[in-house]
Amino acid sequence: MQATDSNKVTPVVLLGMDLEQLKRLAISGGMPAFTGKQLAEWIYKKKATDFDVMNNISKKNREWLAANCVIGREKPIASYKSADGTIKYLFNTPKGKKIESVMIPDKERATLCVSSQIGCRMNCYFCATGRNGFSGNLTAAQILNQILTVSSLLHGDSDDDLTNIVFMGMGEPLDNFSEVKRAIDVLVSSWGLGWSPKRITVSTVGKLPQLKELLDDTKVHIAVSLHTPNATLRQQMMPAQKAFPISSVIKVLKSYDFSHQRRLSFEYIMWKGVNDDIEHARALEAMISGLDCRVNLIRFHKIPGVDLQPATEERMIMFRNFLNSHGIIATIRASRGEDIMAACGMLAGKDC
Repeated sequence: MQATDSNKVTPVVLLGMDLEQLKRLAISGGMPAFTGKQLAEWIYKKKATDFDVMNNISKKNREWLAANCVIGREKPIASYKSADGTIKYLFNTPKGKKIESVMIPDKERATLCVSSQIGCRMNCYFCATGRNGFSGNLTAAQILNQILTVSSLLHGDSDDDLTNIVFMGMGEPLDNFSEVKRAIDVLVSSWGLGWSPKRITVSTVGKLPQLKELLDDTKVHIAVSLHTPNATLRQQMMPAQKAFPISSVIKVLKSYDFSHQRRLSFEYIMWKGVNDDIEHARALEAMISGLDCRVNLIRFHKIPGVDLQPATEERMIMFRNFLNSHGIIATIRASRGEDIMAACGMLAGKDC
């Protein structure tokens, strides 16, 4: 616990702690170490939101926990449902800013797009999140709260309600690497949610050296926001290109093996008259040639203050067919949640 300026004790947030941290906390409260394991099961597997339900922990120990700790679960302050079934959840943060999570149902799959930051430092021209500026990193607890809370809202306390997690919401995940990594550890560890890393995808502009750390330390899927093979144009659209050139990112990626279970994909938003002609397709094919990967072609969703237009359906089909004919798996991603400002590039932490 930490003392605040008003001499009040700040409770310890348990959500986001690993098994060893929970064991140490239990010992510090005069409890046996195995209480830490019990806490992990209640918080992560059973998705408990109250110490009172933890009936295999003594009343005395539950009272100590309630007096000194909080689980860290917070409900969304609002939710919005799209005509296509997509649901956007709005969460508050201690800074007074809001973050968003988006649940995308698709037949037997339910994918949650989670945020990792309040805003974003990358300042991509075409993204509403980046254009709103940066207000801070989310903690592992705030990241996991999105997952566990939406999971409980959707399907009660069953273990397999959400099928996939994508770190594609607000923020650049690798700009908050330590907290994102802590959240991933909870998701994949046997004492946590016990997920396969194949159910998790982390999106990035290609922030180095954190991308290499993610590749070395986890087995999650990787999605790189590329959007154009032209370095000059990419820097105009994505200022991060100056610090993390896509050529350097590709060089790092080519030193890893993606031919087995780990998947590498490139995200490519298509803008009319900007990056949608056959020369761009040829340059993209040349750039990623030799990589075991796929390309997701994404429709641009218009946002205020941005003078870009979406590429036509015909151009997107041409682009996809060219890549497919040259041995690169390319698909046109279905647009979801545009009517509730939940589609790619539209998240801004605001009420609809």
